[in-house]
Amino acid sequence: MNLVDTHCHLNVEEFFPDPDAAVGRAKEAGVGDLIAIGLDVESSRAAVGLAERHDGVWAAVGRHPNYAAAYAPGDLEVIRELLGHPKAVALGEIGLDAHWDDATPEQQERCLRDQLELAAESGKPVVFHCREAYPRLLETLEALPPLRFVFHCFSGDASDLARAIALDAYYGIDGPVTYKKNSGLRAMAAAMPADRVLIETDSPFLTPEPHRGKPNEPALIPFVNRGLAGALGISEEECAARTTANARALFGIG
Repeated sequence: MNLVDTHCHLNVEEFFPDPDAAVGRAKEAGVGDLIAIGLDVESSRAAVGLAERHDGVWAAVGRHPNYAAAYAPGDLEVIRELLGHPKAVALGEIGLDAHWDDATPEQQERCLRDQLELAAESGKPVVFHCREAYPRLLETLEALPPLRFVFHCFSGDASDLARAIALDAYYGIDGPVTYKKNSGLRAMAAAMPADRVLIETDSPFLTPEPHRGKPNEPALIPFVNRGLAGALGISEEECAARTTANARALFGIG
């Protein structure tokens, strides 16, 4: 099987002091491509640097809503420059977060608004972080010209999913799809359009079973694929082929 981890944080030294070794383990596990996701200017630069060193590693660059308190207009120029790199395949992760209070709603909105303008300018797909803020983010997206985007680690309800489907969204599925008590997410995954579902680790977070409780990494993406395959009632091979094709279609990789 050829798998794509569409969302990981190998570019953050605090999480992965030896990201090159983690890339090697991922390749051994059948991960043909992975996307390192930026959280701020520093980690976005690191994502591009990691992508430059490895075939099959790509970068997304942007400022996460929980990092919006430190956002300055000059950051947008750096992100714009990084987004022009040939291995930068997406803007992200950007969005809204009503769970944590690291940045005020006003700071998050300003950071999001500027980056959405950059998304429209660049034409590259967007990786959205959204936590407990789906109605607000969906309302914003519904008022904009169409974008190509993915809701990373989708955690909305059925109403949110219906609105996202109308926007032709993609959906990132992570380790929680493997958790025994998470039947709701498995049902939600089964309701998503088949050509819009992606798999991701969000490593080092959201470690799948049977490794839950330990740090996550891209080498564990086969367990996410297995959990999603079970939710969809298809083989692991079919699930891998489907999600890899979807990742290639959205991000233009491979």
